[in-house]
Amino acid sequence: MLFPSFDTYSLLSILVLSVAVQAVFFLFAALLATDKVTDLAYSLSFILLTAFLFVTQRAYHGTQILLSACIVAWGLRLGGYLLFRILRIKRDARFDGIRENPLRFAVFWAVQALSVWLIMLPSTLYLSSGALPRWSPFTWIGVAIWLTGFAVEAMADIQKYRFRMDPANAGRWIQHGLWRYSRHPNFFGEALCWWGLFVLVIPGLEGWSWLAAVGPVFITLLLLFGTGVPTVERRSEAKYGQDPAFRSYKRNTSIFVPLPPRKDSS
Repeated sequence: MLFPSFDTYSLLSILVLSVAVQAVFFLFAALLATDKVTDLAYSLSFILLTAFLFVTQRAYHGTQILLSACIVAWGLRLGGYLLFRILRIKRDARFDGIRENPLRFAVFWAVQALSVWLIMLPSTLYLSSGALPRWSPFTWIGVAIWLTGFAVEAMADIQKYRFRMDPANAGRWIQHGLWRYSRHPNFFGEALCWWGLFVLVIPGLEGWSWLAAVGPVFITLLLLFGTGVPTVERRSEAKYGQDPAFRSYKRNTSIFVPLPPRKDSS
């Protein structure tokens, strides 16, 4: 048993640091009325928080180093991609009517700070454990799940970006590659990454520490019912909703988990 009760100091420290990081980026974004750093701040937060725990808690055991490496790799990949994308497309349509309103913009950053803290719960507990985390089958199962999610998310992002950058695809939606099997494979890969890291820390969970499951549950629900799938679905519906081919794609393609497309019986 690694952490039979929550490490209150580490949890509060990570919450304060998460809020501080978002506050700094919010001030920059609000002063310039820009949304170019919103996603960068999200990804960078996980890297900074993990580095903070790694150094202050001396989380130098092999499994802790492995966990930290997974988070940093995920953050660098996603943050780099999102920064590159926003610099190319210039603005994020999600923030139209929000970036110009400091109060509404501040609410977004506050929610993002809390979200980062919640998603980091399993990792925070594991990296702040006083005992030496042991290697176990859960370590390798968790890493395998994380690697699958990382690959799916990265591949989906690349496929969609290349599709959108091709002028021949103007006015069309992507429905090849991973997008043939899921309407949101990138979000599925994202959720899989955090479930993989949760599985990795399972050997240390007991009693109240199982509440760390809030992390992967939260990010999954957020993607399915919050700022992920619903937002993209609304935009797609507004753009292509009247197209019979899009209606067919939407009707026959899994919304989240990649599955073989259904045959259109209509």
